[in-house]
Amino acid sequence: MAQKAFASSADLDDKQQTLDVLADGVYALTAEGDPNVGAVEGEDFLVCFEALATPVAARAWLDRLREHTDKPVKYLVLSHYHAVRVLGASAFDAQVVVAHDNTRALIAERGQQDWQSEYARMPRLFKEPDSIPGLTWPDATFSDRFAIDLGGDRGELVLQYCGRGHTDGDVVAWLPRRKILFAGDLVESRAALYTGDAFHREWATSTLDRVAAFGAETLVGGRGAVARGQDAVAAAIGQTRHFLRVMLREVGAVHERGGTLKEAFEAARAALVDRYGGWPIFEHCLPFDVSRLWDELSGVERPVIWTVQRDREVWARLQD
Repeated sequence: MAQKAFASSADLDDKQQTLDVLADGVYALTAEGDPNVGAVEGEDFLVCFEALATPVAARAWLDRLREHTDKPVKYLVLSHYHAVRVLGASAFDAQVVVAHDNTRALIAERGQQDWQSEYARMPRLFKEPDSIPGLTWPDATFSDRFAIDLGGDRGELVLQYCGRGHTDGDVVAWLPRRKILFAGDLVESRAALYTGDAFHREWATSTLDRVAAFGAETLVGGRGAVARGQDAVAAAIGQTRHFLRVMLREVGAVHERGGTLKEAFEAARAALVDRYGGWPIFEHCLPFDVSRLWDELSGVERPVIWTVQRDREVWARLQD
């Protein structure tokens, strides 16, 4: 059998983008499983959530947004450090780039390697990569909560750290008056999970418990369609939790009996493929997901840095 094309390197077709107006002055751009982005209007400014992979890609999103508002971007919120979420930041001309304390530390520790890794894995997302001026550094960071007064009668937009999950520094953006939550990659809606830098046990339990506790009625996950209504929000959170629990169960069983990483990958894939196999980035992510979980179960507390070379080695080791 021919080996699968590496990660998403063969996924070269553009995806259909959809701009949703979630409420007055609240926007989300989704694209068939590509990374989602969003924006919230303040009285005389914008807060943008996520930056996409390059300034050229980000400007295309901003062009769509400018069909609805011409307010300047005051805050750009980065949910975490991954390259496809942050390297387009320069296009926003934001006054303040905001992220978690741990995200800044992770950019310093592994931002360059992550850039190279993600470019090789997902080349289509890096539209005109030469437009990237360098690593994205936040201007303001926080440890627990960061509130943005939107002005007038718009209330606050609350940035909240819910615990370790997809990475060590994920934050969500919560609009209490609208009950709208931008969850980043802590929640996916009908899209597979990337857990290569994750803390699986905390994510599947306490972190998702905190996300669910917001009581959101609309949720924009990291990928996939917007979840509208409490049932759909619960389903998206439940899907994310189920994916993690199945991985923990299957990989954990192989690890406990002294099996191999390859056996753990095969067990996890067999248990997940019927439900999730047709969803975006499932085949791309799973080898990296299982490798990180195997390390975690082996006592490796901090995720090992992904490099172009390590990506290829893990991929070749786990594919048929």
